[in-house]
Amino acid sequence: MPLRSIIFGCFIVAFLPIQRVSAADTVVKVTAQYRQDVPVTLDIAYTSEITSLDPALATDSASFDAIENLFLGLTDFDPVSNTIEPELATNWTVSAGGLTWTFTLRNDVMWRRYDPLTQTATSIRPVVASDFVYDIKRACDPRLGSYYGTAIAARVIAGCDVINGMAMDTATDELVYGDTTQVTAPNETTLVITLREPASYFLSMTTMPILRPVPPETIAAYGNDWTLPGNILTNGPYFVQEIFRGVRRVYVRNPELPSDLAGTGNIETINNLTIEDGFTIYALYFERQYYDMDSALVPAAETAKILADEGLTEEVKQIRDGAVFYFAFAHDKPPFDNVHVRRAFSAIIDRQAFIEELRGGRGVPMIHFTPPGIIGASPIDEIGVGFDPEYAREQLSLAGYPNCANFPEVRILVYQGALSWIDFLFATAEEYLGCDSRLFSAKERELSVNPEYTPPRLNAWIYVWGSDYPDANNWVGDVLSCHGDNYFMRPCTATDDLIDQAARETDPSIRADLYRQIEEAFFGPDGEFPIAPLYLRADYVLVKSWYTGPFETDTHFGVHWDAYSMDMAAKLAARAAS
Repeated sequence: MPLRSIIFGCFIVAFLPIQRVSAADTVVKVTAQYRQDVPVTLDIAYTSEITSLDPALATDSASFDAIENLFLGLTDFDPVSNTIEPELATNWTVSAGGLTWTFTLRNDVMWRRYDPLTQTATSIRPVVASDFVYDIKRACDPRLGSYYGTAIAARVIAGCDVINGMAMDTATDELVYGDTTQVTAPNETTLVITLREPASYFLSMTTMPILRPVPPETIAAYGNDWTLPGNILTNGPYFVQEIFRGVRRVYVRNPELPSDLAGTGNIETINNLTIEDGFTIYALYFERQYYDMDSALVPAAETAKILADEGLTEEVKQIRDGAVFYFAFAHDKPPFDNVHVRRAFSAIIDRQAFIEELRGGRGVPMIHFTPPGIIGASPIDEIGVGFDPEYAREQLSLAGYPNCANFPEVRILVYQGALSWIDFLFATAEEYLGCDSRLFSAKERELSVNPEYTPPRLNAWIYVWGSDYPDANNWVGDVLSCHGDNYFMRPCTATDDLIDQAARETDPSIRADLYRQIEEAFFGPDGEFPIAPLYLRADYVLVKSWYTGPFETDTHFGVHWDAYSMDMAAKLAARAAS
């Protein structure tokens, strides 16, 4: 799982020097400064640096946020409606067999180069279909080492798997950019992509950075330096003005983007700082004499205090970031090779109590896997058993362990800092199932370490999943299916046939019904329970009244800065009055 799936960004403010004014003069002077000197500016920060602005190489949330605003794709995941909308593609068709996708592209979006010295941009040429062809074939190149080239492009695009599977010392430009990867551009506004097998969820993948066009001539001219300010060509709503690694990045609005592609927000400049300590970011939110922080993540230790502060009620938002944490069961090791044991241990978890006691309320209980906001997701509380001790005891008896008699020892792999989670599970197993807590033990590991590569293989582990693309297939298909990564070693069942059917189905309503059946087959009373879902991560964020936008919905796949607005006069007035 990419690191972006487990990182949640933080925000702070940069400096905006303003002379103090008296209360009587505030409106006049602030308005004048706003109009003459200060662009509409969003001041934010992240606790981590971007890894890359190259759409083929980025794997973290900080980089994806930037790329979302620098490069347009075939489609976009709308930040308000959470639906897939046309972007550079105006329409698309799919062949009768579901293998060939043909996209018609608009011809009025330009590659533009921004000069940080002169603060001016020059239009170079239109974005054309061959830019997509180059991007996709480049992503398949094993020499590039693209995570998503392997995880996404090679899985679905015909021929990409062949190229990507080559040894690096045998790959050549002639092979990589030849005809093996089946993506073509019959003309400047037509892109044709052939898939390895029918996949209706491919449309969701077209929102991803890995399938966004890049300018071949710029990469040829600058090599690894092609994304530096002054070199980079972009086609999105913002330009890169400055990158000072470890300190800050600055982005400025592209005023020449076609109006129907420009977001409804008014933010002209993004001051994006890097501050590793999240508590420092939070503390600066309340510093108004020298800083004008627009937003800040509330640290866990401060959550109760912030929620109790009536003066901050209008500034507090709870934002779901799309990551679901869960207990995973090894299906090839006793006792969780027994479905009744898996059902029992899922049903003893009081998820709301878990969130309140161990997360300070920062989460939403999940009793099935695919979270809200994902295409094909079932309603969050309509499918699944949830907390049911009586059901759990019945299931444990059916497994042959009444009152936990003769239950074997269990070892669970947990990430560092989550031992309290295991203590919670041990206590509930003792309370509701009668299990001696001494039967359980835990081993710690880093969250980024995949359990598949952590010998010896234990009975269960804690893990987290966040979407790569906004479709239920990325959850039940890529994670839970016996044909997916399947770290659980679960055998194939009829549920996997439903997953395969949903992946091919083109009718959205039929797909939604199929995914409902799949979640029921996994997490209903008679479900397989390959995992025990715990919670959807949801953090508290402070947001100034002058900063508005789709905070609660724009959370999964890169923040759309052009969808947000700033009342800059109010922001400057608050600064002047401090």
